[in-house]
Amino acid sequence: LMSVLRLHDLDDNEDSRHFYQSVVESSARRRLATSYQATMTPAERKTSEESESDAHTALIHSSERDLEEKNSELAARIDVEKNGLLASDASGQMEFPDVRRETACRIVMQIFFPFLIAGFGTVSAGMLLDHVQHWPVFVNVTELFILVPALLGLKGNLEMTLASRLSTAANVGGMDSYEQKKQIIFGNLALTQAQALVVGALASLAAMAIDWIVDGRFDMKDGLLLCASSLVTASVASGLLGGIMIIVILMSKKLHINPDNVATPIAASLGDLVTLALLSGTSSLIYTKAVESHHLWVVGFVCAVFLLLIPLWVYFSKNNPTTREVLYSGWSPVIAAMVISSAGGLVLDQGVSNFPGIAVYSPVMNGVGGNLVSVQASRISTALHSKGRPGDDIRDPHGDKCCGTFRGSEHGKTARVLLAMAVPGHLIFLFTIYYVKAGHTSLTVYFAGGYLTCALVQVSLLLIIANWLVHWMWRRGKDPDNFCIPYLTALGDLLGTGLLALTFLILYQFGDKDNDIGT
Repeated sequence: LMSVLRLHDLDDNEDSRHFYQSVVESSARRRLATSYQATMTPAERKTSEESESDAHTALIHSSERDLEEKNSELAARIDVEKNGLLASDASGQMEFPDVRRETACRIVMQIFFPFLIAGFGTVSAGMLLDHVQHWPVFVNVTELFILVPALLGLKGNLEMTLASRLSTAANVGGMDSYEQKKQIIFGNLALTQAQALVVGALASLAAMAIDWIVDGRFDMKDGLLLCASSLVTASVASGLLGGIMIIVILMSKKLHINPDNVATPIAASLGDLVTLALLSGTSSLIYTKAVESHHLWVVGFVCAVFLLLIPLWVYFSKNNPTTREVLYSGWSPVIAAMVISSAGGLVLDQGVSNFPGIAVYSPVMNGVGGNLVSVQASRISTALHSKGRPGDDIRDPHGDKCCGTFRGSEHGKTARVLLAMAVPGHLIFLFTIYYVKAGHTSLTVYFAGGYLTCALVQVSLLLIIANWLVHWMWRRGKDPDNFCIPYLTALGDLLGTGLLALTFLILYQFGDKDNDIGT
């Protein structure tokens, strides 16, 4: 019995207490029987001993069987606690598969296909941005370029964060019953709508403020256009992408695929394209039908309707226990990420005016970096959640050390795989853009080399920051699923756009001065 208790270190375990109590009671009964035998005659004692011997033998066999069953049961529980990520087997019972069994090959097989889908989504978004930059609304209202990274970043601020939360819930058994699924799904959809509308309104204000600081002018018509376009785009895109995320995670759980590996890349696969298409279409429609025809009341009415929806979504989120805490504490990373992405938008606005070729490559560079680092952040967060709660002291030999990002632990192996995937992925996307003859830039050896160097620097920095940020948030008692991905994707936008602009500038300064690179 004590070996079982020592094996599991569960002296306060309810099953262990019951088993220990039964053995103690059996021992007490044995002592009472021994005392009673002292009063028996020799013949009665002999008969009693024979009967007791048979009963004792049966008791020993029964106790041995109980001990073996209890040992097996509790040993299985310890394996669960040590090894685990929670998943559902075919029978619907819960088990914890060992994450260490995921080999590099298995990680690549699960991540690379969604990564390619996401990459082609960003390529499509880049081609679309390259096309719409010549539309009248983008030519006359250049502040829309400042909105682009902020609104495209919503997939990182909201949809990828939603995917990370739902992936963790699916992995730890929080979405097993119908009631759990219903509560989590509707609560999170309401929360993302509230956050999307607030961020959309703030992004339009930030774009107007940045334009006023840089150019020293402010136009009310342009401000209303930016606000209405931003609110419509943020709300509709968030609803569509949130629904897709829920379907992907439920299907992944059913097919026994780790949602952490596929949910965030697929969130990004349609995120950039859908958001940019909505922004360009909505802004162009409002510009031609309302602004040019001086029907500004229509634009104001659209803004008022979507702003009045914010209290409704906040009410639903507040009354849902799965989202109440995030509603109160999840604003700082979303708003901070919006500010960082707006800074990247300023870089894009200035870069496009000097190097038109940036437009087609910027969504690809930013999207790939954000996709890869989101996978890493989601996996680290799930691993931490399987061992405790935010704020618990969980020792990791490599932990949040920058030098340990690419070595040692299971997460180091994943980081190496993700960094290696960036090179072939970007090459595929570069040749795709070249093959369809999109953009204003020739695909030369110098440009490809500079672009890949830029991509590797961006992904490396993001993975190092993710390794530190997730553990730092965990130690502070904050859920990494709610706080990390917005910062990481926003930093990816800023780093990607800045490094890409620097690459174009260096190529232009060192001899590539044709019209394909600069103007």
